[in-house]
Amino acid sequence: MKCPQIEESQTKPMTHHIYSGQSRSTLRNNRKGAVILFGEVLADVFADRTVLGGAPFNVARHLQAFGQNPLLITRLGNDSLGEEVLDEMAQIGMEPLGVQCGNHHPTGRVQVHMSDGAHTFEILPEQAYDYIHPAIVRMTALSVKPKLVYFGTLAQRNEISRRALKALLRSTRSAKFLDINLRAPWYDEKTIRHSLQFADIVKLNADELAILAEMFGLPESEPQRQAAELMGRFDLAQVVVTCGQEGAWQLNRKGKKTEAGVKTPAIRLIDTVGAGDGFAAVCILGELLKWPAVRTLERANAFAAAICGIRGAVPDHADFYEPFIREWEI
Repeated sequence: MKCPQIEESQTKPMTHHIYSGQSRSTLRNNRKGAVILFGEVLADVFADRTVLGGAPFNVARHLQAFGQNPLLITRLGNDSLGEEVLDEMAQIGMEPLGVQCGNHHPTGRVQVHMSDGAHTFEILPEQAYDYIHPAIVRMTALSVKPKLVYFGTLAQRNEISRRALKALLRSTRSAKFLDINLRAPWYDEKTIRHSLQFADIVKLNADELAILAEMFGLPESEPQRQAAELMGRFDLAQVVVTCGQEGAWQLNRKGKKTEAGVKTPAIRLIDTVGAGDGFAAVCILGELLKWPAVRTLERANAFAAAICGIRGAVPDHADFYEPFIREWEI
């Protein structure tokens, strides 16, 4: 699929492609109840292969597989990697209405370096997702009226994309799901503070909670009290904290704690890449389908554990999702 060009000077929404088997009216209807996911699409560039990813893209792909209506707002370069992203979206049925493309910056890349048997990941600067056009984002959001908006922190490292996100968040009253996803050195206190001020639901891991506790001088040393203090300061409705193999817990606005361990049988660990994104996707699914809190956490834990049993953040085949779809009756 050819990447449609949208340069920084343009103010009209992009003309979107129609996938085979889908009419324009079908696509319009699919936008009702959509989840908007804002941010980066990244490719991990290894010496021998390139793997598509980025938290918003990973979460969107999971939601698509679970029968939801994800709308990804991002920016790609007019390059072969951008075409690969669009082809991937077409193959799984994702509409590219929110995708912008241009010639000035490349599709997002993470350079993977190998040293002493270990990988290090270099998130490159000046990528296409740093230049998401604010006016186009606002028009896209107004045309969709989403049920929920998902966003993180990495795509806010550049002023242009920060303004685009702010335009999106201000244009809708829908629930805002903040997936903290701290990636050093691409975050600062100002960005996190502004993000928390817009958020309703915040998902983070135990280490990130400790970083925020130090950053904002949360007086309590116990994680649950830190989370409660964070909720009070930023008027949050819910905080979800993941704890790896120990499961996850959450607090709601009333101070009620819900927790769930990992109940799935032992899974052969391949890697943990994308486990947090899988967890976030199921949290959003539970929010959309009104699952009880403990059920959402249990299912999110189970799905994240399953992701740890495959190579990479997203499975190669849709069959991976079938047991969850059957068991959860979705």
